[in-house]
Amino acid sequence: MIVALACFSLITYAQVLTPSASPAGSVSATVGLTKVKVDYSRPRVKGRKIFGSDPSVLLPYGQIWRTGANNGTRISFSDDVKVEGVAVPAGEYLIFSWPGATEWTVSLYKDLSLGGNTAEYNKANEAANFKVKSEKLTEKVETFTINIGDISDDSKNAKVQLAWENTSVKFGITVDFDAKVMESIKENTQVDPGNYFSAAVYYLENGKDLKQALEWVNKAAAADPAFYILYQKARIQKALGDKAGAMTTSTASLEASKKAGNKDYQKMNEELMKSLK
Repeated sequence: MIVALACFSLITYAQVLTPSASPAGSVSATVGLTKVKVDYSRPRVKGRKIFGSDPSVLLPYGQIWRTGANNGTRISFSDDVKVEGVAVPAGEYLIFSWPGATEWTVSLYKDLSLGGNTAEYNKANEAANFKVKSEKLTEKVETFTINIGDISDDSKNAKVQLAWENTSVKFGITVDFDAKVMESIKENTQVDPGNYFSAAVYYLENGKDLKQALEWVNKAAAADPAFYILYQKARIQKALGDKAGAMTTSTASLEASKKAGNKDYQKMNEELMKSLK
């Protein structure tokens, strides 16, 4: 009987592993200080016509789509963000979409238990609903793909791209990390005076109190008069209108960078000095 039960147990629980028709995918990126992550299942074209106005296509225009396969697609944000201008709290959401010929409607959905069950969709559970333009791709995308890219130089904006068959759709994400940085400056400059340098550069590059930035960079330079610290001090002095002081500081930075053999800062200082004449 024991042997029989063991065999029954193996028959009951043993499974044959085969590749999924729509394999799992995941993509993540840090935008500013916010982690953005997407988990989804990736259907393939398999010779089918995916988008169109003909009822015979897989996803006719105007009909709701779970934006992936299986239990739908989830996107999460570690901080509050704006998605296409709509404020969205930190958390995890399902992505639903309504494809169109030139424009898609996209929504972020709060009730994760819905999964891919589009028939039970309830607008009351929307965290955001917006429209975005679609684009035609020159190369076919066989497997549904989601990317996070187009991160701006100031790290405050990024795009989430949905691409399948010959269609691409992007929606924008905007983050705000200033409050976090300011709190970090307040906390960490008390713990480590070396952080005054990072705080000063942040103030300079984000249009904040330049006199405060100069005070901080002076403290950093007093502790370590490295060429890269002096260079940023010269930039702050220039921004304050003190060209003579900036020239003196940049000259010191240039000499220190030559001794260190750092050609990048030599060039940066030479360009800065030219701008001061």
